Amino acid sequence: MAGGAAVLARRAAGPSRTYGFGKATVLAALANAILLIFACGAITFEAVRRIADPAPVESGLIIAVAGVGFVINLGTALMFMKDHNDLNARGAYLHMMADAGVSLGVVVSGGLILLTGWSVVDPVVSLVIVAVIVLGTWGLFRESLNLALDAAPTSISVAAVRAALADLPGVTAVHDLHIWGLSTTKTALTAHLVHERGDPKALLAEAQSLSKNRFGISHTTFQLETDVLPDCPDC
Repeated sequence: MAGGAAVLARRAAGPSRTYGFGKATVLAALANAILLIFACGAITFEAVRRIADPAPVESGLIIAVAGVGFVINLGTALMFMKDHNDLNARGAYLHMMADAGVSLGVVVSGGLILLTGWSVVDPVVSLVIVAVIVLGTWGLFRESLNLALDAAPTSISVAAVRAALADLPGVTAVHDLHIWGLSTTKTALTAHLVHERGDPKALLAEAQSLSKNRFGISHTTFQLETDVLPDCPDC
């Protein structure tokens, strides 16, 4: 999903999809988080059932299979590590690291069962793994859900952007400020700037430069006004 979304995000915008397919990366990150949470629920259900009714475990076989799985999953996770600031890549990274963690847990539990014969080790280790995965996934779920609902990325303070725009020379008010994620790596901004300057082109250039250089927002739309509109609820 992460790879497919990354490919889609590079497609050009069309007549109906004027923003392109960048939002696919947000949906992929959200889907990864939901799948991880669902998997944790399934593992928890099975672990609790096995604590109540321990099942025999073929230790040697599961150690061998899980060991191979650990190497493959860890290697795949490391491929996404360089793009860890991209929420979509982070979702894939967490997913593969979770799989690697499960495989490593199975190797450990298999070894303990082989040494002690205690089958209950298997579900207990499963519950520990679930706790680790949920802690690592919750932030991904919350951030991807917020971006899907067009909230501002957590790395950008809306209040700080508003204050910086208001501090531009000649700006007397900022209203209808909106910041949202076009994708997991691109952010958009729209705002109305009330000003008293005689050179609106220079003000527009300064606002665009400020947004890009200080906050990393390159997709901006500003409406310049000389008076506050009487029906503006956000002024």
